[in-house]
Amino acid sequence: VQLQASGGGLVQAGGSLRLSCAASGRTFRDWDMGWFRQIPGKEREFIACIRWSGGTTIYADSVKGRFTISRDNANKNTVYLQMNDLRPDDTAVYYCAAAPRVAYSALALSSSYDYWGQGTQVTVSS
Repeated sequence: VQLQASGGGLVQAGGSLRLSCAASGRTFRDWDMGWFRQIPGKEREFIACIRWSGGTTIYADSVKGRFTISRDNANKNTVYLQMNDLRPDDTAVYYCAAAPRVAYSALALSSSYDYWGQGTQVTVSS
């Protein structure tokens, strides 16, 4: 699976961004999709994931109620991350990733994901 992330940028605190991750090369519906973020010098952090069917989503506590993950299996083979009420500590490089329909308990683990996008920078100014 090839993943191409986009949509990052610079935004003021309280603002919104929508990240997109377009998938190609394999059947999109076969993959659970996740978003992670990373700050230099720190571990990659789980943000959100969505089951292959779109029926189940999981969020990190730090973004719950502010971020929404969704996917378009029918037309665009794309997963989205709508980010609202952004804060300066949301500043990071955001990565999308694909996991091969793993167990529910494994969805938040970066080691479950086989393919990764190139990352898109999100910077939130105070």
